[in-house]
Amino acid sequence: MSEPKYVPGLNVVLYQPEIPHNTGSVGRTCVALGAKLWLVQPLGFRMDDYYLRRAGLDYWEHLEVEIVDDWPHLESRLLNGRTRPPWLLTKNAQRSYTAARFEHGDVLVFGRESNGLPDWLHERYASSRLQIPTRPQVRSLNLSNAVAVVAYEAQRQQKVD
Repeated sequence: MSEPKYVPGLNVVLYQPEIPHNTGSVGRTCVALGAKLWLVQPLGFRMDDYYLRRAGLDYWEHLEVEIVDDWPHLESRLLNGRTRPPWLLTKNAQRSYTAARFEHGDVLVFGRESNGLPDWLHERYASSRLQIPTRPQVRSLNLSNAVAVVAYEAQRQQKVD
């Protein structure tokens, strides 16, 4: 395992991401925030994908990123021993992300672009589900935009409080 590039103040989890452009853009946002990116397999692309690298530009080399085989592996690497559950971002939540109190080291979990997070995750973490409010005409925001919106709010709270 290589030496960490920085100590992350936030953890961003993409559960089985499908579109390399989005993951590359999320990686760039994580570098900007000093967040660690966690990718839960299977991925819908290869890590050497041209579009993944293109969206992340030359920032990718500065990113703290870890790829895990599945959710149980993520739990053992990231969630084991935490007192706070991860925040699940979903259009099906009743609570807005602006109502959450984010703390240093929090975990933000985002689902697949095509169908979000699986039901069993919604059930397991029902009390920590958040949404980004949108008008009814919009099914959901682009994944990389959603990550940026919530992650920057989490960072704002950490700096202000």
